[in-house]
Amino acid sequence: MRIFCASIATETNTFSPLRTDMADFRESFYAAPGEHPETPTLCSAVFTIARARAKAEGWELVEGTATWAEPGGLVNRDTYETLRDEVLAQLRAAMPVDGVVLGLHGAMVAQDYPDCEGDLLQSVRDIVGPDVVIGASFDPHSHLSAKRFDAVDILVAFKEFPHTDFVTAGASTVDLVLRTLRGEIAPVKAAFDCKMIEVLPTSREPMRSFVDRINAMEGRNGILSISVIHGFMAGDVPDLGAKVIVITDNDKELATRLSRDLGMELFGFRGTTRPDFITPEQVLEKLSCSSSFPVVIADVWDNPGGGVPGDSTLLLRKVMEAGLRDYAFGTIWDPMAVRICFSAGEGGQLPLRFGGKTSSTGGAPVDAMVTVKKLRRNSWQSFGDSIVPLGDCALIELPDGGEVILNTNRAQSFDPDLFANMGVDLTAKKYLFIKSTNHFYDAFAKIAGEIIYVNVHGPYPSDPKTNGYKHLTRDIWPIVDDPFTAAS
Repeated sequence: MRIFCASIATETNTFSPLRTDMADFRESFYAAPGEHPETPTLCSAVFTIARARAKAEGWELVEGTATWAEPGGLVNRDTYETLRDEVLAQLRAAMPVDGVVLGLHGAMVAQDYPDCEGDLLQSVRDIVGPDVVIGASFDPHSHLSAKRFDAVDILVAFKEFPHTDFVTAGASTVDLVLRTLRGEIAPVKAAFDCKMIEVLPTSREPMRSFVDRINAMEGRNGILSISVIHGFMAGDVPDLGAKVIVITDNDKELATRLSRDLGMELFGFRGTTRPDFITPEQVLEKLSCSSSFPVVIADVWDNPGGGVPGDSTLLLRKVMEAGLRDYAFGTIWDPMAVRICFSAGEGGQLPLRFGGKTSSTGGAPVDAMVTVKKLRRNSWQSFGDSIVPLGDCALIELPDGGEVILNTNRAQSFDPDLFANMGVDLTAKKYLFIKSTNHFYDAFAKIAGEIIYVNVHGPYPSDPKTNGYKHLTRDIWPIVDDPFTAAS
């Protein structure tokens, strides 16, 4: 048995002022064939799983390219075509193969390619023909087009948000492909369009119980896999929105019925799933009454994981103006300021302008006399079993004693080691300000006295009603109150 494996992944915010090119992929993660590390990345866990299975079971794995770019704006057309053609050439060279396993994100959009994954998967199918088994893992913050759905035999999305199960999803993808090739199962699949877009964190109800229940369904009564595509509201594409995928063992009727039942149940959750997002003014008032520390305050919309720059200064300015003490911010993206701090050296004092450089909606730069507390080349943070590069980083101290981490590689906040690796004493901080919608939750909840989500209006298109989608081709909630009635 011979299986080809590859991964091309990023998440595209089509409203972002940023653009994504080959340098972004190489800066975040790029592994040539055979060079994927032993640790998985968010969208390439299929590599480490397939390696282990191939070694244990004696089949041949042919590794192609694996690459990931931090979420950003539209992907440069030449960049996408180069990466796509690179993988397709590797697949052609590997032929004949019995199976193909791909680690994808599912929300990549390039110039002139609104459905990159659909284009890639259809190209793979054209090369291998109808009888080769194709499996793909997806991030749930993706788009499900008919083109990509029809091109694959197996499609498995992470169930958790935060995505703590990305390795589990990779393992499920590989396992279902292998079982299909061995004739143990005959997978058939169905998808239901929930006609909604919403934030669906699984760290709280009602999504927690919903995911627990679908996990319990898998492996029983012919149900092989259930995936929930949450959708990605910052992607202006025709297939924006939540969908439910069910794969069964040769039972199309069950797949169709269950995907609809679960999809309508999910639709019933609309408007009830997201945490309370409060204003910066409300946050500061709430912090004045806090007694359990550290308080973790998440700026949910200036989140590089959603494709925005991550250099907004709006919340930091509010904190400075309020006279808050004993706080740390992690991070503000500003490669230029980092470079200046390295020139000053640790212990150096200088007037520094930082943040607020890439968007008119992210606030003005902050000007302050700062002390450079710590410098680190190639700093990083954890995300489960994965290592997330932050590039060169500088920890600066402001006149009020607050500390801010400036980073070179854009990344959202995943883990408290983001601070610890830069010398921030977490035991001495009452307030930790981070930039993430919910991926931080699993790790930060272990140290937090309290977690607060703050709604800072900035560069992220956070309201579907006012986002002004130009390519959405159907009615979805909350743009339409009842899209099922409207559609009929």
